[in-house]
Parts: sequence; C-alpha cells; structure tokens
Amino acid sequence: MSHLPNEPEFEQAYKELVYTLENSSLFQKNPEYRTALKVVSIPERVIQFRVVWEDDAGNLQVNRGYRVQFNSALGPYKGGLRLHPSVNLSILKFLGFEQIFKNALTGLMMGGGKGGADFDPKGKSDAEIRRFCVAFMRELSRHIGADTDVPAGDIGVGGREIGYMFGTYRRDRNKFEGVLTGKGLDWGGSLIRPEATGYGLVYYVSHMLEHAGAGNWEGKRVAISGSGNVAQYAALKCIELGATVVSLSDSKGSLVAYDDGFVTAEDIEAIMDLKAKRKALSEYTPKNKLRYIEGARPWVHVGAVDVALPCATQNEVSKEEAQALVANGCRFIAEGSNMGCTLEAIDVFETERRTKKGDAIWYAPGKAANCGGVAVSGLEMSQNSQRLAWTKEEVDQKLKEIMKNAFYNGLNTAKQYVDMSEGELPSLVAGSNIAGFVKVAQAMYEHGDWW
Repeated sequence: MSHLPNEPEFEQAYKELVYTLENSSLFQKNPEYRTALKVVSIPERVIQFRVVWEDDAGNLQVNRGYRVQFNSALGPYKGGLRLHPSVNLSILKFLGFEQIFKNALTGLMMGGGKGGADFDPKGKSDAEIRRFCVAFMRELSRHIGADTDVPAGDIGVGGREIGYMFGTYRRDRNKFEGVLTGKGLDWGGSLIRPEATGYGLVYYVSHMLEHAGAGNWEGKRVAISGSGNVAQYAALKCIELGATVVSLSDSKGSLVAYDDGFVTAEDIEAIMDLKAKRKALSEYTPKNKLRYIEGARPWVHVGAVDVALPCATQNEVSKEEAQALVANGCRFIAEGSNMGCTLEAIDVFETERRTKKGDAIWYAPGKAANCGGVAVSGLEMSQNSQRLAWTKEEVDQKLKEIMKNAFYNGLNTAKQYVDMSEGELPSLVAGSNIAGFVKVAQAMYEHGDWW
C-alpha cells in the first residue's frame, strides 16, 4: 500500500484480517483465495461530496460527506452513517471493510458499506442538525435505495437524525421505502433495534461462558467502556442476567466502582437521560460507590473482573491495558465497539490463549460479537419489505439465534483451519475472520468478481 494515501485505521483492519488468514491453513487448502483477498480489499465504489448548510447565524458552513460502498456480493450495501469531526476516508474504509465480514456472519443478505461526514453535532442546535441532515441526504440520496444501499445510524446519528434524513429522502425521491434503518417505530422501525448491539454482545458472550465451562452471567464482575447506546443496553442486560457492572466511560473519563460498589440500573437510566441531552459523564453524580476518573479509560482501574466489554470506539484497549486485564484475572473480552482493541492488545490475548489453554483470557472480535446491531437492521429491512412489524419477542428470539450462529460459525471454522493443542480454546478472531471472508469470497467468485 506504499503508493496509497496514509490510511492507518484501514491498514490496521486489513492487517488484522490478513494476519489471521495467513496464520491458518486456509491459503494452503485454497490458494485461489489469495486472489479474492486482493479484490475484496478494494471498495467497489467510494463517493465523496461536499455538504453546504446554514448555521443559526445565517453563515454558510461546509463539510465533507462520504459513502464507501465496499462490497455487495451478499446483498445491498449495509452500514452506518457517522457524524464526528474525526471522520475521514481511512476510518470509513476500516469500518466498511469490517462491515463486509460482520454482515456475512449474521447470515442475512447484506453487503458492507459505511459513510458519514466530518460534522460535529456537539454544540449544534436542533435546527442546525436538521439543516445539516437535509443537505447531507440530498447528496447521499442519489446513491442509495432499498435494493442498493441501506445506511443506518452510528456515532452522532440517532433516531432524530435518521428521521430528518428519511424525511428528506421521502420528499426528494417521492418514495417511501426501507432506505434507512433505525427508523421510528411508527414509520417502519423495528422493535429491539436500539438495544440490539448491546443485547447481542451479551448473548454472544453467554455462549463463550458456556463453552469455556464458566457457567452463566450470575455473579460475574463486568467492566464496560462507553456510555452510549451499546454500553447502556449491554450493561442493563448484564444486570438483568445477574452480573455486576463496575464501570462506564466516555471520551472525557471513566466512572469506576470502588470497594463493593457497582453500577445500578437506576444509574444507567440517569446516564441515558444525561447522554440524550448530549452532556458529559462527568456531570453525573452517583449515589453509590462510584468515582469519576478524568481522562482515563477504565481497564487499569477496575481491579479484578471476569468480563471486559469495550463499547466505546476503535483502539480503546492498548497493549498495556490488555496486560492489566490479564494480570487482574479477566477471562473473557468481547468487542462491542468496532476494532476496540489494538493489534498489540489482540496479540496479548491470543498469546495468553495459546499458552495458558483453558484458563486463559478468551477474546472475541467486534465483527462477530457486536453483529447484533446490524442483524436487527437486517431484520428491519425484512419487515419493511413485507410491510409488517414483528413483536419484541419475535425480534429478540431471532437476535439470539443469529448471535448463537455467529459464535458457533467462528468456533467451528477455527477448529477447521487453525491448529490447536489439547485443551486450547479456539481462536474466535481467526475463526470469525475466516468464516466471514470465505462466505463473501465464494459469493464473489460465483458472481464472476474474481477468477
């Protein structure tokens, strides 16, 4: 990639996939897949456009908008829209690349894509958000559709923003179709969608616990980072299943339990209200034994935990933090965020898994562990196509089945392609990468995308 622009996030995602493919028997058994890797690593299409909008003072503002349509071998492009000042092509290519294989692991008919803009919603009025969303969708609407590309929400894009964008598409294109997911329940949205990523993460880890002989969630101490949608619902589901949650965080610091303290459901509901008003976690005054640590992530401060769930953003667990989790006896780590762990952190976890066998920490990558969100987006697409709505129980049951299948697909694929010694837990990162890659590569081959 030396002749290409510097794209560190995308290169990291690419190297993580390639490392696991190379360190398996996949290419020995199927050398033709090296050709597939070269093809799948380049997006089918990258769309970049300017977004011109007016602030409340009447001043012209301009942002960069993007949509990376990475791969459509399994279905329409599917992936979120992110509004954040850090958004650039490298981040969106990394997210879109991950999305290809994540969507494959759901078993649903969805390709991979990602998009967004370097717009910062923080500090903007509702009217400014609306004007930006209208301007953004007027450009994006030329390139998407229910059978072409179906974006969803991501960081900075919640129900309000999806509503503004959907309304713009409906008016400008004169179509009421399932062109976005995460919609309101009265106009095509699916029950369980807000909860899906967090719930799905917990369902996935339930299978890790069971397979490793660690029982269920009852009595487990759980460290969680983030305090947005994924972290909130993962925490609530953990508490519901009998676990003790000992941390949450945001970009400015962490809320960590001390002594025998823990995060309660009431804490989470209050934090939900705080975050809905776009306020920092530091503004929350806990009633229990919780302390706020400014400028810190929770991993080195939580002490002994059984499970760690990174649910904030990319690269939020470093090599040193991974070593701290291992030293404190953490047995399971699963990413609720995309690429939540650095390559060095993953190496720490995988080395431990190989050397300490069944007693080691067991790592699950985001493309498998957090696929529940996009899975329910896929279920929303199905409901839209049928012009009907399923019950909460129906959607939740389908989500549980999808997460179970994603776990066992990765587990069994690792057993097939990765050498293991007696008593060693299978590599979920290798198994998930290989399973997702093979499914997409085979579809591309049958379509004539490579030969």
